[in-house]
Amino acid sequence: MARGPKKHLKRLAAPSSWMLDKLSGTYAPRPSPGPHKLRESLPLTIFLRNRLKYALTGREVTSIVAQRLIKVDGKVRTDPTYPAGFMDVISIEKSGEHFRLLYDVKGRFTIHRITPEEATYKLLKVRKVAIGNKGVPHIVTHDGRTIRYPDPLIKVNDTVRFDIEQGKITDFVKFDTGNLAFITGGRNRGRAGVIVHREKHVGGFDIVHVKDSLDRTFATRISNIFVIGEGTKSWVSLPKGKGLKLTIAEERDVRRRRAAEQ
Repeated sequence: MARGPKKHLKRLAAPSSWMLDKLSGTYAPRPSPGPHKLRESLPLTIFLRNRLKYALTGREVTSIVAQRLIKVDGKVRTDPTYPAGFMDVISIEKSGEHFRLLYDVKGRFTIHRITPEEATYKLLKVRKVAIGNKGVPHIVTHDGRTIRYPDPLIKVNDTVRFDIEQGKITDFVKFDTGNLAFITGGRNRGRAGVIVHREKHVGGFDIVHVKDSLDRTFATRISNIFVIGEGTKSWVSLPKGKGLKLTIAEERDVRRRRAAEQ
């Protein structure tokens, strides 16, 4: 029988959003326990080595993080397998670079560089609203934060804008039709669009219908919806593709057009 926590992760069992190849090794870095789930996170090793190419080996990644150069959400992280997840801000002050972890239209974690101004805040989805000890209200967010004394109008599935330096909520947007949402799970992961309609299913999963800027509609579970802006204005910059999924034929046409221009 297995005793204790698992410490390994086979490469083929790693999430497809990491975009690891099959043949360069048996194992993949297993994310440490942390604020994001294993299959919804990206270890710093993969970000620094496979994405940014700042390191060639895992040992080089260890020496980079041991120098306390990497900050996630404003805190220095020295664990090479620290699980950074959706909306996390990764800062490398030595090179003056800031990144926000977002999905591309194909549902893979992408390198999305942001300005220092945008790196001061992140959006959090509210998972739970509760009253704790001594009647103190609090919310629990998608990245495991507990924030006390929130605005009483904030409910589950809403999104709050969180100032990383002060550790405070500066603004919030309701989960409502007409607001811009980003899909964080399922087949449509990485797409963005306006919430059109919410189907309530008692005892089942609520289904939300979303329409993107090309007027294509799709549906997903409410747990995959992350509101990112009021109306059609996004509070965070979106990666390349702007959350618009093209068909294979359209992608081919774009490629041909680019080739013709060159």
